[in-house]
Amino acid sequence: MLHVDDLKFDSNGLIPAIVVDYRTKNVLTLAYMNRESLRITLDEGTTCFWSRSRQKLWRKGETSGNYQHVLKIEADCDLDALVITVKKDGPACHKGTDSCFTNTFYRKHGYNDFSLDNLMKLIKSRKDEKQAGSYTTYLFEKGIDKILKKVGEESTEVIIAAKADDKKETIYEVADLAYHVMVMMAEMDISVEDIINELSSRHVIDHKVKQEKMT
Repeated sequence: MLHVDDLKFDSNGLIPAIVVDYRTKNVLTLAYMNRESLRITLDEGTTCFWSRSRQKLWRKGETSGNYQHVLKIEADCDLDALVITVKKDGPACHKGTDSCFTNTFYRKHGYNDFSLDNLMKLIKSRKDEKQAGSYTTYLFEKGIDKILKKVGEESTEVIIAAKADDKKETIYEVADLAYHVMVMMAEMDISVEDIINELSSRHVIDHKVKQEKMT
């Protein structure tokens, strides 16, 4: 385990800190810390930085309420930069965006930055804004019974494909099932984070399985 004295601060006594969301792994912001702000961060469990423009300590969230709860701090191989993994209370950027990094400078043609979070946002937007011709909107308009029927149908399709040992078809059907389950989640106001939190809390799941086999 590293100690603060192992870190290499620059000539101004600062070290860059890259803040990352624990769930999405998205980079939220780049800030700087000195020894005192790092100590405060460790003591209080929320990020505290050194503001170079104001030349003072800056506790993230002290005015906005958008605190960043620290889960892990890692140093790079040269010990002169930090990555801080946090669980955030709200937007990371002072402009109200989830991340400070929202301005695309370059994107390779064909690159797709798909994520379950982005898919869920799209699904929720079809529920809230009702886009004509959208299959997702159609499901929301039909209601929970229709959505659950589709979840059941897609579950059966997954079983049939897997039983046939058809990997390609199974992948296709699992994707269909995942989509319809997410529609159900949106209808019930269940977030992706809710599911991740539930899964991450199951530390003894293998132990429980072993117990069941023994009884």
